[in-house]
Amino acid sequence: MGPFVLAIDQGTSSTKALLVDSAGDIAARASAPVSVSHPGPGLVEQDAAEVLASVRAAVAACTDGVDPASVAGIGLSTQRESVVLWEAATGRPVAPLVSWQDQRGAPRAAELARAGHADLVRRRTGLPLDPMFSALKMAALLDEHDPGRDRSRQGELRLGTVDAWLLTSLTGDFVTEIGNASRTQLLDLRGGDWDAELLELFDVPRAALPDVVSSTGPFGAVRDLPPLPAGVPVLAVLGDSHAALFAHAGWRRGVVKVTYGTGSSVMTAADAPGTDGAVCDTIAWSVKEVTFAHEANIRSSGRTLTWLAELLDVPADRVVELAAEADAGGVTLVPAFGGLGAPWWDPQAVPVLAGFDFGTGRAQLARAALESVAHQVDDVLAAMPRVRRVVADGGLTRSTALMRLQADLGGVEVARSRHHQLSAGGAADLAGLVLNWWTMPDLERRADTDLEVFTPSWSEEQRGRAVALWRRRLEAARELGARPPERTS
Repeated sequence: MGPFVLAIDQGTSSTKALLVDSAGDIAARASAPVSVSHPGPGLVEQDAAEVLASVRAAVAACTDGVDPASVAGIGLSTQRESVVLWEAATGRPVAPLVSWQDQRGAPRAAELARAGHADLVRRRTGLPLDPMFSALKMAALLDEHDPGRDRSRQGELRLGTVDAWLLTSLTGDFVTEIGNASRTQLLDLRGGDWDAELLELFDVPRAALPDVVSSTGPFGAVRDLPPLPAGVPVLAVLGDSHAALFAHAGWRRGVVKVTYGTGSSVMTAADAPGTDGAVCDTIAWSVKEVTFAHEANIRSSGRTLTWLAELLDVPADRVVELAAEADAGGVTLVPAFGGLGAPWWDPQAVPVLAGFDFGTGRAQLARAALESVAHQVDDVLAAMPRVRRVVADGGLTRSTALMRLQADLGGVEVARSRHHQLSAGGAADLAGLVLNWWTMPDLERRADTDLEVFTPSWSEEQRGRAVALWRRRLEAARELGARPPERTS
């Protein structure tokens, strides 16, 4: 058997591993869960050591019964924006991993905005001043663990996104992939390296950060990832959303990738940075040359359904089933948990549930939650130019009701991949490209197979009514969030 590429997708709730052969077929797969904690309002953390252990567990399970020598290389995709702080000498994390969902940087973001720095940050990085991105998390970690910045300036403490943490732990090389680096709000998007003015603005010492390399490295080779022998090279690294776009052959213009996960990433390739502010600019990947992308991030999509499942004390799959059984009956849920992401970028917005009465049941709530996912994506699609086709991946794509609704709301074709592990698949695709196992045209042909296509069926009047109701209630979420709290006495 073999040779194989081992693809590792380290995500928020689990780490997945795939073994892919030189024909592009999946020979084995495995996963390992990762826990998430919420130690306080707006705080979302994980255990960095547990994240690393989940990678080891997924790899060991995926390669069980396979000759380790048959693994020719590794492709890695990772959750983005999340931050780890660790000791250079020991490799030991000195704080919990701060999740991309964490909002602890919100006060500092507001302070920087009031001081007039938002335009500079947006011009240099393509990103709005928002606590989702890494720089504010890095500053908060250093404020707590190195307030004078003495240890970080000496390189004794290291900061990095999850790709840097895993690469350092597995290979010993302190590097980060350029697409992941572009999500930190410290990278000059056009220059492709750390920006001195931004480092000063966020008070993050350069000595604490990894070197920035392309999506094909060099990344080094693993030295401690049983059962693989030492020396297996890491060939490709991508952020998880970028990897899913790559798996869809998303370098083709007009293709918009939507990943329906805990949150949602809506991304399309672009020739150059430059948006009106509703969506972000980012670096999709660098393979021979840089490919830019426009991207929007939705904070709560799948998480909205799991929240409702917890509230109703039913499995999350049951919420998806209930949502397919009835219409919402006029109920709208605006899931502004921690504010709204793109295209509104309103951290003050609050969740709103409207239109319910004594006849409202579980099915109507479930349907409203599902519809909230489609509406948030549709808001983003309306802000993106020349959308030709939406390609969908992620766990929620199993909901046919959601896919149909997405096509109807946007009046656009939606193609659902029959393969759910697209982030791991994209990492494998790029690693195999490095090995010359296939070409870009080969990947385009592969991406266009095994798709289920949904075409819009609503009239313009139906779409208009649905969007108008959603927008009214979304504005209510924003208006309520902007009001000062009433005094009680």
